[in-house]
Amino acid sequence: MAPYLFNRLTIGLGLAGLAGLAQAAGFALIEQNASGLGNAYAGQAASAQDASTIFFNPAGLTMLPDRQLVVAGHLIKPQAEFSGSSTIGGGDGGDAGGLAVVPNAYLAYRLTPDIHAGIGMNAPFGLKTEYDSTWAGRTQGIKSELKTINLNPSIAWKATDTLSLGAGLSIQYAEATLTNLTGAGLLTVQGDNYGWGFNLGALWQLSDATRIGLAYRSEVDQKLEGTAEFSVVTALNGPVTASVTLPDSASLSLVHQLNPKWELLADVTWTGWSDFYKLAIVRTDGSPLGSPTIENWSDSYRYSVGANYRLNDKLTLRGGVAYDETPVSDAFRTVRIPDESRTWVAFGAQYRLSNKTALDFGYAHLFVKDAAIDNSDNGARVTGKYDASVDILSAQLTHNF
Repeated sequence: MAPYLFNRLTIGLGLAGLAGLAQAAGFALIEQNASGLGNAYAGQAASAQDASTIFFNPAGLTMLPDRQLVVAGHLIKPQAEFSGSSTIGGGDGGDAGGLAVVPNAYLAYRLTPDIHAGIGMNAPFGLKTEYDSTWAGRTQGIKSELKTINLNPSIAWKATDTLSLGAGLSIQYAEATLTNLTGAGLLTVQGDNYGWGFNLGALWQLSDATRIGLAYRSEVDQKLEGTAEFSVVTALNGPVTASVTLPDSASLSLVHQLNPKWELLADVTWTGWSDFYKLAIVRTDGSPLGSPTIENWSDSYRYSVGANYRLNDKLTLRGGVAYDETPVSDAFRTVRIPDESRTWVAFGAQYRLSNKTALDFGYAHLFVKDAAIDNSDNGARVTGKYDASVDILSAQLTHNF
């Protein structure tokens, strides 16, 4: 068995679920609002345009009105198609992607003139791959799915006229499912767990026109506990565990008001994927369930720039581009996460319905580099490449009250 828990996020929020490949590199999800999508999420740690700053930089809460509610939704259509062969034969597996609906929600409010609080619900990690059951890599992976829900209460303090500081707590639920074909039948591994982490942020107003944001999200250690079930040799069924560290990240963002019409944004984000070097599934007696999967991922960077153009008092137009490095090298790419670097091209708009309510819309197309694979595991060698792309359409309602 080649155990690997991370390949699709389905988040509820009591509303809907995600189905598809992750949109940021690795298995991170950056789709935490619709207002930033049109800028390819450039400048999000400094923009503080709405209550979604709880995720990107909690210090930005001090820039908001007394009370604000944000509800966002994303339609995501990834496409990932394998072409190649394996030593056990089989088809190409079909499109491993699928249509997704992903929600986010945030509430922010002022406690005192200088202290703001808020809470967000989102999903920072997850993705899915799912192939036909007779495909060429069926012994290495058929379905891989991760579900996460992250509750993020936050607080911010306006320390001076130019400096704000913020902090938040991440209470994160994770649930994973993976399947692959074995000599004992179809193996299904499922597990879940609660973990916790934190996020910190600082926001500097360098001048009336320029703002810099620095934000950090901590690691979250997850020890998933669940079961392994074989469809034929059921005597092998039993409880299992798998430990993994979801990576930390840091962002440095800039927002500059060039003139009354134009606003420029830029961002660089580092993600500590090097903590993800191995995944092993073990039975509760300490014996391994197959050999561990060596991942050996590397830290990666995401670079983005964007611009906003204020057409009039009601309508603002957005645009942006980004380059997202993959943490996966060709030597360690697996069928469960056939990840590669991607380039974002995005545009969007905000329309103000009133002085209290605004609608945001965004669209992005992700050009994903062809991902080569040559992986030997579970009695098969899979060689070939993946052709992938992603389309994202998002909408958001922001209401001050």
